[in-house]
Amino acid sequence: MAATTNKYLVLLCGESSSGKTASLRNLKTPEGVVFANCESGKELPFPAKFRKMTVTDPMQVYSIFTEAEKHPEIHTIVIDSLTFLMDMYESTYVLGSSNTMAAWGEYAQFFKRLMQQHVAPSTKNVIFTAHTTDVLSEKDMVMKTMVKVKGSLMTQGIESFFNNVISCKKVALDDLKGCSGPLLNINALEEELEFKYVYQTGLTKATVNERIRGPLLMWDRPEIYIDNDVQMVIDRLHKYYT
Repeated sequence: MAATTNKYLVLLCGESSSGKTASLRNLKTPEGVVFANCESGKELPFPAKFRKMTVTDPMQVYSIFTEAEKHPEIHTIVIDSLTFLMDMYESTYVLGSSNTMAAWGEYAQFFKRLMQQHVAPSTKNVIFTAHTTDVLSEKDMVMKTMVKVKGSLMTQGIESFFNNVISCKKVALDDLKGCSGPLLNINALEEELEFKYVYQTGLTKATVNERIRGPLLMWDRPEIYIDNDVQMVIDRLHKYYT
């Protein structure tokens, strides 16, 4: 393939139950979405016509990208989740290895090969979900929110492989006051519950230790919080790069 960079690559990260998987519900033409379930076949929280695949061996993910390129009707690949995928690699190929040092090296190379040889040249929209955790940075002694993995990948940071890192959050409506726009809509149920699941697209003073990032000026400042709808992100990416 001629392409070496996938412009339509997104990492949706957040704590458990922050709306990561649910935010996939509005993907257009769902029959053209390959959903790679790495979380032991856990059911989607909404009905969907995705092409569902249960990943039981991490190496299957390479084949998913290779096979998708043969089908022009496939427009999006979802890996849910990167966290469970890397845990699966650890339990399958590292823990039982007779040479754990070499196995940990292959752990990092597995991910790098996935990103460099399969994701980067892909012609599809690619969405990864991942779980975040708070980790104490010994360098500056502050808590940082990041996708936790093992070994050298943790030092490098999984997020460094993505141009678009969006944080999924459950936010009190009081904290959304002053945030408005066509991409942030509060419905009656959210008014009643007094919270909303949102995407955070950029850093704020309170979240400088998170790894949220995106292409320069892709989001206007009032769009710091938007509905948790990944189709809006895909649409904006295609508009940005047109």
